[in-house]
Amino acid sequence: MPVLSDSYMGVFMPADVQARITRFISGQIDFPYIKREELVGAFFIFGKDNGVNNEGEVKEVQDLARRTVEQTAKDIRMYSSMPNRLDSAFTRENYTKRMLQIAVDTRGLKQEEVNQRVAGDPTILSDCFAQHVAHYRHDFYFEIFGPFKKHQLPPALQKRTESRMLLLGYSVKNAKALPFASSVEPFFAWLAVH
Repeated sequence: MPVLSDSYMGVFMPADVQARITRFISGQIDFPYIKREELVGAFFIFGKDNGVNNEGEVKEVQDLARRTVEQTAKDIRMYSSMPNRLDSAFTRENYTKRMLQIAVDTRGLKQEEVNQRVAGDPTILSDCFAQHVAHYRHDFYFEIFGPFKKHQLPPALQKRTESRMLLLGYSVKNAKALPFASSVEPFFAWLAVH
């Protein structure tokens, strides 16, 4: 199975970001729905179901990760140079268009299920990260890990993360700017309860 189709993206910080996106789309809150002082953390798991099992797949992940970081940087530059795209009306319209596309693609699902997919949609979550960094003019960085070996992982996460690769992105300049012992620590803490 190609690594791209066996990957998954999400935002794990702030922990309630999906609920905020849902409330934002419904008009209950406005943009920015993440505060300046809040740290945003995004993740990309590669080999989610089947692992990353050979040097060819590792190189494929590294290339995919490089392109992901480049696209994120491009999106941040675009939002920074066009501040009119960082307002509630424009952002809500874009999220709503994506919601309609998801609703068409998943006909037959209940509205609640569609809302969950929208709030966890990689396109919307990638936008969320880029918009936050651009709006507050924060720095950002990404770090890649793996493939993880069993001994590198907390016992409770070994089955889910062994032989997987992980790309983490944060809305700070580098790992030293994080309030954690390591950049992977908060992700593992979040993953343990999700």
